[in-house]
Amino acid sequence: MNAEDPKAVMEWKGEDLFVGITPSNNAVTIDTDHLRHSAPTPMELLLLALGSCTAVDVISILQKKRENVTDYRIEVRGQRRDEHPRSYKRMGVHHIVTGHNISARSVAKAIELSETKYCSVAATLRPTAEIVSTFEIIKA
Repeated sequence: MNAEDPKAVMEWKGEDLFVGITPSNNAVTIDTDHLRHSAPTPMELLLLALGSCTAVDVISILQKKRENVTDYRIEVRGQRRDEHPRSYKRMGVHHIVTGHNISARSVAKAIELSETKYCSVAATLRPTAEIVSTFEIIKA
């Protein structure tokens, strides 16, 4: 590691609460108390990381293809191993694209490009977790 590499900082705040400071100096509260649920857990943040990474790619590609998208949502589910460390063994990414005359082929291609070329979070997770993507198109 070099001093120039991006650095995240975790600060313990007591009672299973942490504040993470991102390399861009944004704060994220993290809660590891599974009863309190006052903030996301680290594993929940992984679901968001995967969803946000692929969402940015897919919507950008669809816009470049001039698809008339009026709404776009991703649902990410994770199936964890029973044994420790309880990493994700399978993650499902479901893309819900709403719009006018959306091409299923364009959506499928955008998802494929994200999965195989652009999404660095998926590339990081893929060696240990199977990532399965699906999509649906809703006419606006």
